[in-house]
Amino acid sequence: PLASALCAAAAEKSLRPLAFSDFQSIPGKGVRGQLEQGGASGFLGGGSAGETAVAVGNAALMRDLGVPLGALEARAEALRRAGETVIFVAAAGRAAGLIAVADPLKASTPQAVDDLKRAGLRLVMVTGDNAITAAAVARTLKIDFEAGVLPEEKADIVKRLQDGGAIVAMAGDGVNDAPALAQAQVGIAMGTGTDVAMEAGAITLVHGDLRAIAQALHLSRRTMRNIRQNLFFAFVYNAVGVPIAAGVLYPALGLLLSPMIAAAAMSMSSVSVIANSLRLRTAAL
Repeated sequence: PLASALCAAAAEKSLRPLAFSDFQSIPGKGVRGQLEQGGASGFLGGGSAGETAVAVGNAALMRDLGVPLGALEARAEALRRAGETVIFVAAAGRAAGLIAVADPLKASTPQAVDDLKRAGLRLVMVTGDNAITAAAVARTLKIDFEAGVLPEEKADIVKRLQDGGAIVAMAGDGVNDAPALAQAQVGIAMGTGTDVAMEAGAITLVHGDLRAIAQALHLSRRTMRNIRQNLFFAFVYNAVGVPIAAGVLYPALGLLLSPMIAAAAMSMSSVSVIANSLRLRTAAL
């Protein structure tokens, strides 16, 4: 999503893409590579032939590369407090600038969170973003959060919650979410996300609207209640009919179950189950 936002912004500004080599993607941190410097004067500090090492990513990537952020860190923290994701740019081992990407909440998200809370769920936002940015979003939604999480750590968090006795439903849309979706008891993939996430999830929300999670939960609870009712109907018919057919009442009352009545009872059992199941079609979600 961050890469898409940057590419879209670059296209809007008619910025010309430059040639790279040795491209490397570091999951949960950013990207790096060698930029052919010819004609790329400006923030790279020159335009002579050759290549310049360039990295674009979060503060963790800059630390790994030994790039000092200096005054950029103070500016980045102010942006994070406003709920924006900060991406640093480094060239030739020096900090060259930063980019702030705003990820506004969907209009439907607060309602989705409220619906899930009313349903008795504890919500935790797990993100690779900075803790300050995550805190700003979590504060708005009034939910718990874990920030600075690397892709491989998301599944570990799900496992930790499960070890604590929780039944975990994980909702995600990216490649990085696939292991956690597979680890959770219920994996919920967004239809607007990646194919691997949808493959790992047990449920796919076609439109990617979080309100559909609450709707799916409500429908699943209605379905389980319906199943228990159907089992009750089936057991009642059999609990009454089978002993009579076996002759339990014959010694005392001389009663046996007529085959016609038995067939009608079995038919009524099936009709009751089907009619009860059809009520799910009118369930208000």
